[in-house]
Amino acid sequence: MTTTATQDPRGRPAPRGPASPGAALAVLPHVLRGALTWTDAHRAEFALPEDVLEPHTQVNATLKPLGELAQLCSTVRAATAPGTPEHEVAGDLVTYAWEQVSRGGLLLELLRAEPFAAYPYEIYAAFAGYGLRHEGFEALARPLTATRAWAHTEQHANRQLGLINSERRVGVVTHTDAGGVLSRTWLGGLSEPWTFEGPSGYALTHTVFHLTDWGRMPDRVPEKTDAYLRTWLPAWADGCLESGQWDLTGELLAVAASLPGPAPLELLDAVWPVLADVQHATGCVPETGVPVHEDAPDPYPFIDCYHSTLVTAFAAALSLRSLTDGSGPSRERHTP
Repeated sequence: MTTTATQDPRGRPAPRGPASPGAALAVLPHVLRGALTWTDAHRAEFALPEDVLEPHTQVNATLKPLGELAQLCSTVRAATAPGTPEHEVAGDLVTYAWEQVSRGGLLLELLRAEPFAAYPYEIYAAFAGYGLRHEGFEALARPLTATRAWAHTEQHANRQLGLINSERRVGVVTHTDAGGVLSRTWLGGLSEPWTFEGPSGYALTHTVFHLTDWGRMPDRVPEKTDAYLRTWLPAWADGCLESGQWDLTGELLAVAASLPGPAPLELLDAVWPVLADVQHATGCVPETGVPVHEDAPDPYPFIDCYHSTLVTAFAAALSLRSLTDGSGPSRERHTP
């Protein structure tokens, strides 16, 4: 039986009876608004430094957060209704990120400096999927992505799926078949569920994100993968709650909301109220650990909560879509 949970003094959830039907829908609008409000209020923290093109600049502390802002907010906008505050704020944040990369010009400079690095292309693809394009970037990227070197860059399978999805978004021929790559991932191999832990958990979630274009195409999830996830997501989410892994919990909720067909109601109703309780009054969510509930304008350092807060908004928008209109975009399901 699926149970809900509340926080014990150490920040870990304790079972409190059966999940209440509709519990997710009761908290999701507030969670989504809160996470976007916090993100919007801290948009300046995503700004790129003047030396972003210098070799010493840390990509993970500069371009990575900005790329995540663009990717996750573009999905939030796609999953929310036009005219709603959430839709408008998410769009404003994508526009802000686009201005930070000089409307694509900065990404062109990165591509020139590192022509076979995947991250400039993947960041650009987040904007391209939203409809923001830079002619010069694509003119240089087109011949690069047609080379043997591009097709044979050595990387983990779930990262290769990310590159394939980026190619789809930009509109070029993919360098390899997604189905063959999926079969080499932890998830695609239907690995023993008890081997789930942090690294495999994040590999699993990103496999689904890349496969479904960040939740926009749930039909791309093969039936056997769908069945495997529906069976084991509740246990994995429960383990993440018990250990205070809030960021990974949010990603698993986003995966659940990216599946084809009916939403996994019991899972969403059981887990979302817990994550809603972890969310601070300002709207931010910590990545891990005991949640702070005291009044404070910034209860956590930006680097320790920006990703989990974005993920919470992303997962909340997908969950609301999944709960209110069934399975998202109506397309024939196929095996990639």
